[in-house]
Amino acid sequence: MTTASSVQDSLDHDGLWEGPIPASLARRKSGLRPQFLVAGLILVGVILALMVYGLTTAKAYWLTVDEVMQQGNALVSQRLRVNGVVVDGSELWNAEQVTLKFMIEDEENPGHQLPVVFYEPRPDNFQRAASVIVEGELLDDGTFRADVLLLKCPSRYEEDPQAILRQSAP
Repeated sequence: MTTASSVQDSLDHDGLWEGPIPASLARRKSGLRPQFLVAGLILVGVILALMVYGLTTAKAYWLTVDEVMQQGNALVSQRLRVNGVVVDGSELWNAEQVTLKFMIEDEENPGHQLPVVFYEPRPDNFQRAASVIVEGELLDDGTFRADVLLLKCPSRYEEDPQAILRQSAP
């Protein structure tokens, strides 16, 4: 008896297979292997840890100079973003120590001033800045140590409001 005749004998009259499936044709069980499961759990854990770390280090309260002065010691050692205007004549640049010290005040209430120290190179357009945003932390002595200094410079394309009024007046 040949192989072909044994296969023919196993088939019923409709051409369907009768009997058990040969081991060479049977599918093997595809269960989860423990090493893949552990590696997947570690990968998910690392991704979650990076997400939590990124969210906790990126958060910063957005305040004005007046709000920082009002809350005072409650904000010490917290990550903050403070918006203000550089006080004219308050800039102290030390090129040897790469330290920029200046004062900022609130745009709407220019009464309170907040001392800021920035330990990075001074931006080229610092003197032309209309306002600044500093990001960092408030120290115990009331000085704000900035890690990030963002400058908002006056636009070259905005017209002077007085020039607009002069044009519209007859």
